[in-house]
Amino acid sequence: MYKAFYGLSDNPFSIAPNPHYLFLSDRHREALAHLTYGLGETGGFVLLTGEVGTGKTTVSRCLLKQLPENTDTAFILNPSLTELELLATLCDELGVHYGESPTLKQLTDQLSQFLLTNHEKGRNTVLIIDEAQHLRAEVLEQLRLLTNLETDTKKLLQVILIGQPELQQLLKRQELRQLAQRITARYHLLPLTQQEIALYVQHRLQVAGRHEPLFHRSAIKVLHQYSGGIPRLINLLCERALMAGYAQSKVPIDANMVRTAASEVLGEEIKQRKLLWPATAATLILATFAGAFYFFNLQGQGGIVQASEPAGTSTQQAGQSQSQSSFTPETQTQAAQTQVGQRPASQTNRQQAEETYASLSADQQILRQAIAQSRNIDTAYASILGLWDKAPYVGLTACQSAKQQGLDCFQQQGNWHSLVRLNYPAVVYLQDARGEPFYGTVVSRQGEQLLLQLAEQQLWVDRDWFTRHFAGTFELLWQAPSYQPKEIGRGSAQAQIQWLENALAQIQNKPARLVQYFDAELEQSLMDFQRQHGLRADAIAGSQTLVQLNLYLSDKGPRLQEGLQGRVQGEGRY
Repeated sequence: MYKAFYGLSDNPFSIAPNPHYLFLSDRHREALAHLTYGLGETGGFVLLTGEVGTGKTTVSRCLLKQLPENTDTAFILNPSLTELELLATLCDELGVHYGESPTLKQLTDQLSQFLLTNHEKGRNTVLIIDEAQHLRAEVLEQLRLLTNLETDTKKLLQVILIGQPELQQLLKRQELRQLAQRITARYHLLPLTQQEIALYVQHRLQVAGRHEPLFHRSAIKVLHQYSGGIPRLINLLCERALMAGYAQSKVPIDANMVRTAASEVLGEEIKQRKLLWPATAATLILATFAGAFYFFNLQGQGGIVQASEPAGTSTQQAGQSQSQSSFTPETQTQAAQTQVGQRPASQTNRQQAEETYASLSADQQILRQAIAQSRNIDTAYASILGLWDKAPYVGLTACQSAKQQGLDCFQQQGNWHSLVRLNYPAVVYLQDARGEPFYGTVVSRQGEQLLLQLAEQQLWVDRDWFTRHFAGTFELLWQAPSYQPKEIGRGSAQAQIQWLENALAQIQNKPARLVQYFDAELEQSLMDFQRQHGLRADAIAGSQTLVQLNLYLSDKGPRLQEGLQGRVQGEGRY
């Protein structure tokens, strides 16, 4: 009813999927590149996770459009099935015929024969499972067994699992460890930033026929505040705000309209949220300097803690105030129970907690305490800013503070190799033995060990410990060049093409060639670099590729290991 008032030809914020309104943020493009890379690696499983409404289905639909024509796809939307039902559904999706009341073996045999025949015809087979967090462990194991069918070079069935963050926890179960080892690419899709929300809203309005701005900048800020960057919530809030503007005959949509929309959509009276930084910035800065002081004193005494955990013990603790220096079994028990809203522990439980805590070594107790104090990511951000001789600004987020001081934030999904080859200090997302998140700052590296700052503690952790606790996401700060082209490809100027050749040669630690044009050797070198970094191997140095290149080439700021800038490190990987 408001379309004519705003000059729209369509409803721009419907939550129904419409390919005409497709908007791919940088995060969505990265996710798509990771999935494409994973499928190109001839492996069995590819994983995409994200919170509800972040755009996982959008990415999967884009992926379907990019699959080669010689690909047969099966799409399962309701994974709450038994092994028999899942295989029957897969047969239905692929057009595989089976008799009445088939057994598990009969369905497996039919699918195996189909996959072999498809391979002989030169066709690929891909299974996509949405809402995969609902899959039962035995069903996932059956899928793994089905992917055992392979040639010398590739799996005959590739599976894309799409689900909410609980899927990551499901795959950490002991009985699914073999499947987890077959995941060739994984990506966790994060919500949109405030800048991306502005682009998203304007994009949908333009598709619907309105090219003039309709939402005030203050409205975008409030929209980010209440939606959390979730596209589905953004659509609901924008839809309700447009109705409010129409009812009041007001243009543009302002912050108050979005707040009113939020109170209606979210079903409760919304109080304006306050940023965490003003309340904690001073504490975080003090904690960082206190941690550095404590670290250097420990180092001088030979007392840097080596992180280790006893088998069967949990590191899950409720966060403590950073000003506390003591960590007793009693406070540990009380903090943990306060977090989950339970009554005070019984005398028996308290005694058990005391006995468990007392049984830990001094290093293990320090590690427990450090993890308990590292539940707030702002502490880790304050630490990494300190490594760049910067500090958080009151009222700004970490990345906003960095931007104000000439730095840029860069987030990446990856593993040990991804982190050490970039060679930058980084904020790392970690998980304790119960899967609860905590955050640290990787400060330095020596061989197979990383110096990890957790709150006020700095600990050396080995590669095995880090791999077991790393959640796959890290963020770093860097100083971007003052100018770089949007992309470098075949049609670019010769100077830009030569720069690309020089950059790749330096990173690969080999002599640069003199190139007059974008030749086949440069194209192959660029595609190899893109594949190694989970980027789309399209032989075009776009924004993501250029950021990766410049991260290696930069000589500004701290490094995990000094003297290694500008070339790739680690087991022959890029």
